[in-house]
Amino acid sequence: DGLKDADGNVLHYDRIYTIGEFDLYIPKDANGKFKKYGSLAESFGDTRETMRGLIPSHVVFNGKVGALTGEGALTAKVGETVLFIHSSANRDTRPHLIGGHGDYVWATGKFINKPERNLETWFIPGGTAGAMMYTFKQPGVYAYV
Repeated sequence: DGLKDADGNVLHYDRIYTIGEFDLYIPKDANGKFKKYGSLAESFGDTRETMRGLIPSHVVFNGKVGALTGEGALTAKVGETVLFIHSSANRDTRPHLIGGHGDYVWATGKFINKPERNLETWFIPGGTAGAMMYTFKQPGVYAYV
């Protein structure tokens, strides 16, 4: 049936981007420097201990620091409508598009629910995915944080 607004009107988008947000737990040595290992197997014990502390060394989008910048930047043209799907494996998160907003937001990814409108920031509970649709109105750099 496609995506619909609160009144049942069909919503269209020109492109779609998926953003995965998750935690990395990289062990540090006694001096606070990140440790290096010869293999994943060698790092297993230290990594497991680091994870037990529940304090990630990095929180990243799409697997690495800077994944959505440079060649990995998400692009759109003025007038295009983009559907962003954002998942978070572990923690609650609050995405925001600096320079824009969520024209339509399905914070828990349930497209059968009526979307919320015009949200600056939207809440996605840990372990779920949410979606946001935005039509770009002017040229520029928009930061997705």
